[in-house]
Amino acid sequence: MSRRLRPGQRAELQIIEVETGAATLRFSSDELLFEAPNWSPDGKSLLINGDGRLFRLAAEGTGGLEEIGLGGIAEINNDHVISPDGATAYVSSEDGHIYAVGLDTATVDGGGRDAPRRVTNDNGAGFRHYLHGVSPDGGTLAYIGLTVDGGKVRTNVFTVPAAGGPDIQLTDDDFPDDGAEFSPDGAWIHFNSERGSSVPGHAQLFRMPAVGGTPEQLTFDEQVNWFPHPSPDGSRIAFVSFPPGTLGHPADVPVVVRLLEKNGTVRELAHVFGGQGTMNVPSWSPDGRKIAIVAYPLAEATEWSPG
Repeated sequence: MSRRLRPGQRAELQIIEVETGAATLRFSSDELLFEAPNWSPDGKSLLINGDGRLFRLAAEGTGGLEEIGLGGIAEINNDHVISPDGATAYVSSEDGHIYAVGLDTATVDGGGRDAPRRVTNDNGAGFRHYLHGVSPDGGTLAYIGLTVDGGKVRTNVFTVPAAGGPDIQLTDDDFPDDGAEFSPDGAWIHFNSERGSSVPGHAQLFRMPAVGGTPEQLTFDEQVNWFPHPSPDGSRIAFVSFPPGTLGHPADVPVVVRLLEKNGTVRELAHVFGGQGTMNVPSWSPDGRKIAIVAYPLAEATEWSPG
């Protein structure tokens, strides 16, 4: 079942200037809990999900949401990306699979375009695919494969051709992994993992060769770091930091949007009340100057401000 706003809560889509931290409120709702902005490659629009559905929002102006029909597939979650040519949205459905949805002539009823196409394979009972990245050439998707064996949950990094084909498993261990996303040159897959710590829940950022190999740890601090998103030029990584001791990536907690610079320094960009849904997927503007996030302030909470 899709998440809902709590009484007195709002969902706010904020656009943040990376260099200054200045934030602009682009869209707000006290009815629809929306999540996870993707910026279109042409910079003109954003995709978000909410109530199991997919919506488009102009990046500028005052217009509202335009629903994109999903052609009858099951509800989607907040794991979705846009192809480099802007023609396709790849979405993770609650049925456990990833689908390709055409965007060029999308309408609410799905008319005027091809029906959604299932990309992923049947990988056994209970296997679920959680999408996070598409390669810069548009040919490969990076996802997290989740299995449950004897009550034990395992999450590992996989790739699959965007056109369909055999999966490639890149990690095979019991360390919790998530957020697998390609670097702009396609050489690396960035992800968060607990493999660098003996403390449950203490996720940090890693990268590994896109063809597989030994993961390299990128962050080493007390925060719980999730969802690395490389900038379009590869010079920095945006990510979400949860408070120390956080297990998983829960909703409705204070988090910090931070930037990992190429020289290894980390800079705080914004403090928000959010977490799950704030920045699960790639959300850089194509020129690398802005990031789109979602905050979920409560009526009794102090309004957030850029860090």
